[in-house]
Amino acid sequence: MPSDLAGLTVSVITVSDRCAAGAAEDTAGPAIAAAVRAAHGTATVTIVPDGLESVASAIVAARDAGAHIIISTGGTGVAPRDVTPEATAPLLAQRLPGLPELLRREGAASTPMAAVSRGLAGVTAGPRRAIVINLPGSERAAREGIATLLPLLAHLAAQVAGGDH
Repeated sequence: MPSDLAGLTVSVITVSDRCAAGAAEDTAGPAIAAAVRAAHGTATVTIVPDGLESVASAIVAARDAGAHIIISTGGTGVAPRDVTPEATAPLLAQRLPGLPELLRREGAASTPMAAVSRGLAGVTAGPRRAIVINLPGSERAAREGIATLLPLLAHLAAQVAGGDH
């Protein structure tokens, strides 16, 4: 049973040149959003092309719009335009290395390709803090990733908001 995300807003950012151009359908972002809604959270999906500026701007916009949790999907591999971790890193005041480690370990049960993901996780800097987590771009990785994260997100959001352990 997924954790209850009632009262939490999750911004899902699909990072894909092809989806942004309308040449491919985004299935990963909607899969994440559906899982969040099933756990009683609010979710929006935005599609941006790969790139340092586009990804960083989308994360900042989601944070400034009040998202508690920002989950990107795509751009975590080693293709020349896969720069989601590089766009995310400067925005993080605190890193959460255990989350990507957990995601890679759990993903490895389905495919050895999980080890190739360079995704990051952390909490944004500044007065408006939000959790940011990078997931790979395939629908399967997105579904598995959000399933792994759901039991942790409400507690993590409460901690970021100043809650006690």
